[in-house]
Amino acid sequence: MALNVPVFLKRTGSAIVFAAIMLGGLLWTEWAFIGLFCFISCLCLHEYFKLMEKIDPSGYWPEWLKTVMHIVSTLLIFLFALKPNQATDDMIWKIGRLFPILPVLLLLAAVLSKKSAFTALLQSLGGLLYITVPVILLIHLRVQDFVLPMALIFMIWSNDTMAYLVGSFIGKHPLSPISPKKTWEGTIGGALLTIVAAGVYGYFSNRYRFTDWMMIALCATVAGSFGDLLESKLKRMANVKDSGAIMPGHGGALDRFDSLLIAAPFAFLYVNYFMR
Repeated sequence: MALNVPVFLKRTGSAIVFAAIMLGGLLWTEWAFIGLFCFISCLCLHEYFKLMEKIDPSGYWPEWLKTVMHIVSTLLIFLFALKPNQATDDMIWKIGRLFPILPVLLLLAAVLSKKSAFTALLQSLGGLLYITVPVILLIHLRVQDFVLPMALIFMIWSNDTMAYLVGSFIGKHPLSPISPKKTWEGTIGGALLTIVAAGVYGYFSNRYRFTDWMMIALCATVAGSFGDLLESKLKRMANVKDSGAIMPGHGGALDRFDSLLIAAPFAFLYVNYFMR
């Protein structure tokens, strides 16, 4: 696969603008990070519902119901992002009393949909599990140490960029029919370069062990690649090229964060159960 210079420059330009916005949210304050990822979560949910409608055209999602699901997702993120103290405990209790309505909302999604109730219920739960839960776990990583989500995001970007470059120059064997432009050479090369770079950084850094950085990089590359394939599968089922058009050359929010949504839970598990 030859390197397409105009496409690469277009992707690089939009990525620089995107990186500047992301860095603001990552480095500013904890609440800026939470607000940024609440917004990202809403964008991803919006695109997820669009994909589901295309995958099953018989389905019907009223706009008000989509809005309610966005609100529920945002409330869940804020609910689990609050640090424990007396004030937040009171707030969590007050907000938590509203969440018995969540099953009712999911049942409404099922009843008001023209598709089967079971399919509609699965799609509603799927949106929360696929998008909202990983965002909550990513925020918890930010609460533990602001470096952790920033490192995970940079590792995913590094893996994507290195995989694209390696695949462009030496890629010959398609990785999967789901995403025929990706190659085994690019995928393996991007992962190895990212893991080695993380290990080198960890070796000279006094923040965690170098093996910890390499394991987080492994989560970013392996789980992130599966996340990319999962979203590619959804797009193929929906018969669309991109989930949206928010970023020139990169598609929608779900296109940009598909790897992070799957990598975040694995990184969270490693950090909280294996990292010393």
